[in-house]
Amino acid sequence: MSAYPKGSGRPRPAPDLRGLRRFTAPRAPREERCELCGVPLPDDRHRHLVDTEQRRLACACVPCAHLLDRPGASQGRFRAVPGRYLSDPGHRIDDTTWELLRIPVGVAFCFRNSALDLPVVLYPSPAGATESELEPSSWETLLAATPLAGMLEPDVEALLLRRTDDRTECHLVPVDSAYELVGRMRLSWQGFDGGAEARAGLDAFFDRVRRQATPLQESRS
Repeated sequence: MSAYPKGSGRPRPAPDLRGLRRFTAPRAPREERCELCGVPLPDDRHRHLVDTEQRRLACACVPCAHLLDRPGASQGRFRAVPGRYLSDPGHRIDDTTWELLRIPVGVAFCFRNSALDLPVVLYPSPAGATESELEPSSWETLLAATPLAGMLEPDVEALLLRRTDDRTECHLVPVDSAYELVGRMRLSWQGFDGGAEARAGLDAFFDRVRRQATPLQESRS
């Protein structure tokens, strides 16, 4: 008896599976390109821009970022993210100030949105960055509690805060660094409070920020 179904005729050739490889094979990492001029970017250490219309980060090559670093260039749609890190060890952000921010977790960052002409506060969550309304009086309290709040460049720099049992850390960081923290925590988040891996990643991130940041009194000398 034939091993093939009745009426099937001659054995059919095995299907060519080469076309399926694009669905089953691991995908190569997508090549990053400058979103202004289109040139390929060599690695993940390239500069970033803030697209103020779309409220998102855009990748940029060094020459394009330098063009937007020039005085007066920040009036357009794209703004270059600077690289400065500052810390304020003498800030006056206490428990009352934190309660005014209405943040349910111990980490948050604030920046001034030029399109809305308002300060906004965001914090990490399993879904990514969660935005919360910041009352004008709360922002005034932050301005009084740390000079860093008044030093922020709109859209491109963030006031990064971390509250633990015994203290609150206060840093000025590039806004892409703040979003990097949110992304890393989202990838490692487990359970209700984030889990051990997310907490370890958070500690490592703030260790790096402390190493890079210049204390406020030193930056003024």
